[in-house]
Amino acid sequence: MAKPRVLYWFRTDLRLHDSPALKAALDLDPEVLWPIFTWDPHYVYRVKAGPNRWQYMLDCQQDLSDSIKKLNSKSKLFVIREAPQTLFPKLFKTWKVTHLVFERDTDAYAKERDRVITDAAKKAGVEVVTRYGRTLWDSDEVVKKNGGKPTMSIMQLQTAGHKIGEVPKPIPAPKHLPDPGEMPVDFEQEKHLSELDVNASHRSKTDKAYNSIAGPKGDFAIETLEELGFPAATTPHRGGETIALKQLENVMADVKYAATFQKPKTSPAAFEPQSTTLLSPHMHFGALSPRLFYWRAREAVEKYGNGASKPPESLTGQLLFRDMYFAAQAAIGSPYIQTLNNPTVRFIPWHLPSKHEDTETGTNAISGEYHIDSPHAHEWFLRWKDGVTGFPFVDALMRQLRVEGWIHHLGRHMVACFLTRGGCYVHWERGADVFEELLLDHEPASNAGNWQWLSCTAFYSQYFRCYSPIAFGQKWDKQGDFIRRWVPELKDLDAKYIYEPWKAPKAALDKARVKIEGNGLDDTDKKEEGVYPEAMFDFSERRTVCIAAMKRAYSIGLHGNDEAVKDGSWKELFEKAGETEMEGTDGFGTDDDGDDADDAERAAKPRNGGKHTRSKSDVVKTGPMDRHVKRQKN
Repeated sequence: MAKPRVLYWFRTDLRLHDSPALKAALDLDPEVLWPIFTWDPHYVYRVKAGPNRWQYMLDCQQDLSDSIKKLNSKSKLFVIREAPQTLFPKLFKTWKVTHLVFERDTDAYAKERDRVITDAAKKAGVEVVTRYGRTLWDSDEVVKKNGGKPTMSIMQLQTAGHKIGEVPKPIPAPKHLPDPGEMPVDFEQEKHLSELDVNASHRSKTDKAYNSIAGPKGDFAIETLEELGFPAATTPHRGGETIALKQLENVMADVKYAATFQKPKTSPAAFEPQSTTLLSPHMHFGALSPRLFYWRAREAVEKYGNGASKPPESLTGQLLFRDMYFAAQAAIGSPYIQTLNNPTVRFIPWHLPSKHEDTETGTNAISGEYHIDSPHAHEWFLRWKDGVTGFPFVDALMRQLRVEGWIHHLGRHMVACFLTRGGCYVHWERGADVFEELLLDHEPASNAGNWQWLSCTAFYSQYFRCYSPIAFGQKWDKQGDFIRRWVPELKDLDAKYIYEPWKAPKAALDKARVKIEGNGLDDTDKKEEGVYPEAMFDFSERRTVCIAAMKRAYSIGLHGNDEAVKDGSWKELFEKAGETEMEGTDGFGTDDDGDDADDAERAAKPRNGGKHTRSKSDVVKTGPMDRHVKRQKN
């Protein structure tokens, strides 16, 4: 009997260590094994990603290819430039494939794609073998153990996980790989070039990604940024399994750090080096196994003994949060990353709501497209995105994100709260779009989940606790070194004013050679050296308005799958409830430094039985979202 001819399809598992799917492929004892990666137009044109994340993925692919070559000089990662839906039926026939093996994915598009390809494989007589490997536990199995419901808390995830059993121990990397077979591509390439290119603004040259199915030299080489039409990346961070494993070793070598790690106690203002592990981008691309990370962290805790940190703040706790979001996405499906049709997300009438379209996975938000219902909110969003809000700590974080593709988790929390319920009242989907575009470690499940958490639309509900763009930064960096690094306009400003430059007297501004004027979006503002924009609004006033609006939305109690949300009649409900005159709630008078703004333990055990306290003295009469802006301009 002839031995299997196995096509191994690398996707979000760009590694050799702890790969259950790769082990399953090798257990078949194949005659030939083709390690391939398909260059899917969906991700090239319809998923936002800047040059930094593309470069990071290419790093991971090149490192994997080099590692494969070390195991077998005849092999490498063969990159094929065509959509898998049209490519695989041709490969099955031309290469005489008997088995297709891959790691399962929980993303909505990926699941639909895999269904189509699995059907094509069955028609071609090809056996499909899949394994999970992106998470600690199989997300689909977690959903089953959670009664078919999404995991909306870390406790639900842990309970379901315990029912499944212990997190599996990582398996070693293979020591040898079979030869690849012949790879003829003498069939017509379907290029699937899309009229819609959400990444067009990043391309500085012509996109040549699909000029040839096997690449410019016909050798199935890794793509380059130049082929994709992108300029050079600006991030100092590089990807790949080799770097990931070395980085993990460095983290675990400091047993005290690894064992006592507490995320809320790490500084978002730390840089060179950062205060956290920076391993999340490696896990996103599969260059690092989450199970290996988990067990190494467990070993550090056992070695350290008494005084070690515990979930949710510990390193293992961060991995549990990741699994929680993945399982929630697996249960909800395509609506998970948006409000519309999402049964777990509270409906809030945010500014700049998404436009939608019907797709193969349902009615989905169109990436980056939205309705401009408020010119003021639109300007605030653009200024937030560009890091010119006039709030230096917010701007420093957003500028770091754009250049490096990474900011500290707590920094992400602060800028997310500021954009949504803590100032701008802009839709969380707008912020998620920006993070999707700029983050190296953008994970659809975690990104959407975190934005829902920080906007208090799901996972967390204490909307009256807000991050202050002033006090939160001062808590970690009183001298403003982080601001000086990323907002050079203010590098010479006295520390007394660096978080609130609008309070600086003219003498202090003159000494620092700083002008406070404009909105930061005009070309004239950007050209003149030493010009820093005016603050977008009075934060305390905006926070009061936003919290009052959140309270009203909570009292109405709509969710994304309610008919009133789908048919637009929610507007009548909010008008009848007196949307323009809203009550405030207890707690919005404090300038929160972030200790309780999104605390996981408090979210699991809300104060006062989950009720939001209020008193008559705290009732505040406010107008529409933009009333204060009109008053400021009068």
